[in-house]
Amino acid sequence: MADRPAPPDPSLTGASPSGPSPVDRRARSAVAALFFTNGAIPANLLPRYPEIKDALQLGNTAYGLAVTAMPIGAIVVGPAAAWMIRRFGSGRVAVAGTMAAAVCIVAAGVSGSVAMLVAALFLAGGMDALTDVAQNSHGLRVERRYRRSIINSFHAVWSVGAVTGGLMAAGAIASGLSLGAHLVVSGVVFSAVALACLRLCLPGRDDDGRDAPETREPGTGQEAASSRVGPRAVIVLVALVLIAISGTMVEDAGNSWATLYLSSSLGAPHAVAAGGFIALVGAQFIGRMLGDRMSDRFGRRTVARAGGGVCAVGMGLTLAMPSVAGTIAGFACAGFGVATLVPAAMSQADRLPGLRPGTGLTLVSWLMRIGFLASPPLVGMVADAVGLRFGLLTIVAAGVLTLICSSALPGRERG
Repeated sequence: MADRPAPPDPSLTGASPSGPSPVDRRARSAVAALFFTNGAIPANLLPRYPEIKDALQLGNTAYGLAVTAMPIGAIVVGPAAAWMIRRFGSGRVAVAGTMAAAVCIVAAGVSGSVAMLVAALFLAGGMDALTDVAQNSHGLRVERRYRRSIINSFHAVWSVGAVTGGLMAAGAIASGLSLGAHLVVSGVVFSAVALACLRLCLPGRDDDGRDAPETREPGTGQEAASSRVGPRAVIVLVALVLIAISGTMVEDAGNSWATLYLSSSLGAPHAVAAGGFIALVGAQFIGRMLGDRMSDRFGRRTVARAGGGVCAVGMGLTLAMPSVAGTIAGFACAGFGVATLVPAAMSQADRLPGLRPGTGLTLVSWLMRIGFLASPPLVGMVADAVGLRFGLLTIVAAGVLTLICSSALPGRERG
């Protein structure tokens, strides 16, 4: 077994030998709150998609194409995240992106035409991409100061935010609150939370700790990022992107189609139909809360393989024997199965040799949105051809893809 790297110099990383400082703890709370708002703001809109679809009289294919505006916006705007973080700092970018996304979500909800809906979702996706990279960047910065894994906990809080947003939407639907009033209230509340986080974020440059001893190649005195990117690293990076895409495809199924499938195909009331989305993100939260401990005990590779199996088998059985309760349970299996995929892929990509710090994270965060881009029209076209039930087989396919690519993740550490 290779020698373990020397612990980082606290003067370089900002970490205290006795544990995280009060500044670090406050920063962790701020990042968690930002993840919470990032999950909650769009989740207030997603269960109300059927209302927008009906109001604009969209077919399944047209609806699927319209909602791809959000991932397209993310792909177009996402590459600007690195420059903005260097220029303004990850904390500021995350907060500003959150507030701008809230405005765009309100605009999408009150859209009076397909063009306005597409434009609002495009901008919302772009703002979400900036926020996503910035909050993960700041979270990994806090993680380095903690000197232990905490990234899954942030993504777990995102799931709490998504569940909260979904419950808010279900409550608004049940109470008859108009879509516009509902989204304005949620946008103002969560924007205020994000703004309050700004003063708690870490001060200074976002590359603090990048020059710590463990980031250098042994014996060279140079950063690992200066080495050449080998073919194996490229293959691993591609596999990590595919793992992350698998996670996003399942998330999109819950975002875009769970409520619609339960209401239109299975006849569930709209308030009950929101349970599919809530079950998916709720189970995802549980999986992420357990994710760090499971990964430490069994290794990320084993956890991903088991999750892929749970996702494929659980949703496959649900689609084979459809019912309202069974479908909600199937979405829960899918959410639990993919819970750790995106955090694991991001964390591993950020450690790949030959890449500058943050490059792997940015690439995975950017390219994984292909899943959000490809999934809605693919599911929509299959749904129009043979039914939405068959379109949701993409969830099963995502589980199988995870099983194929999971070897890119590290196994259990021994010794």
